[in-house]
Amino acid sequence: HEPRKLFWLSLQGSMFNTWKPMWVVLLEDGIEFYKKKSDNSPKGMIPLKGSTLTSPCQDFGKRMFVFKITTTKQQDHFFQAAFLEERDAWVRDIKKAIKCIEGGQKFARKSTRRSIRLPETIDLGALYLSMKDPEKGIKELNLEKDKKIFNHCFTGNCVIDWLVSNQSVRNRQEGLMIASSLLNEGYLQPAGDMSKSAVDGTAENPFLDNPDAFYYFPDSGFFCEENSSDDDVILKEEFRGVIIKQGCLLKQGHRRKNWKVRKFILREDPAYLHYYDPAGGEDPLGAIHLRGCVVTSVESNSDGRKSEEENLFEIITADEVHYFLQAATPKERTEWIKAIQVASRTGK
Repeated sequence: HEPRKLFWLSLQGSMFNTWKPMWVVLLEDGIEFYKKKSDNSPKGMIPLKGSTLTSPCQDFGKRMFVFKITTTKQQDHFFQAAFLEERDAWVRDIKKAIKCIEGGQKFARKSTRRSIRLPETIDLGALYLSMKDPEKGIKELNLEKDKKIFNHCFTGNCVIDWLVSNQSVRNRQEGLMIASSLLNEGYLQPAGDMSKSAVDGTAENPFLDNPDAFYYFPDSGFFCEENSSDDDVILKEEFRGVIIKQGCLLKQGHRRKNWKVRKFILREDPAYLHYYDPAGGEDPLGAIHLRGCVVTSVESNSDGRKSEEENLFEIITADEVHYFLQAATPKERTEWIKAIQVASRTGK
């Protein structure tokens, strides 16, 4: 059967004592995971029949964007996504797969075609490619709602407008049926509370012909910007890198020059250092782009006097923004400096 979803996720469970990045594939009746994307045979398989899903999962206080699958044999499998939208998309699709199994339906394109009586002449894959055509397809925009900016996005009524004007459907009602099929098969993804609620609800059509319902193509580079407590802009692409180090450090503020404890997560390819409120919250307070940066230990102040703070180090970004951080021990400072240096050279 054609996979529903496939992506890199970190995985811990009965087969692994530590977290490992795995190539994960969601099928109609289970989840297969591979050590490498190019592997022909899976490392293992998690059956979904009778399984339960927990999200968000708080079993790991220091790990963000975790969800858990518990099988009928009471085996727990933990997954960590790179960012919030990715975790929510996985959770939504896995729940649908489990629901299809319980209802005796197959989690595949044929089941969607039957459930909404989709004409056999419709090729959803070809239609999706037409919708993504740079010149004649649906225009991706930056849309604002509830103090959030949704990038590489479009509205529900724009999708229906395009289907009608492109003569892919005869009327808006038929367009709604086709758009729901595209949504069910993963060719479209919901963005924002209104469209997500419709997908999770029990309405006949999970797709909304509405100017306030936002959607995006799954491989378009969609990201959502919110108001941040720091000046750094958070982009979705930043979270695609594999986590190579995390821990708590003291960070000096840019404005008040005061020091606060922050939880830091270092990712490579792309190379970013995100920092969070250690008390909780899944959204980072800021991000440091490490590509081309310089990181060094700090033994003295700018006036040449020996610094009163121990284990300090400084990151100077390619844009010449200075960040001062403090580790708990000399060893920890050395480990962070080495890890950041590697990420700055190898990550894009």
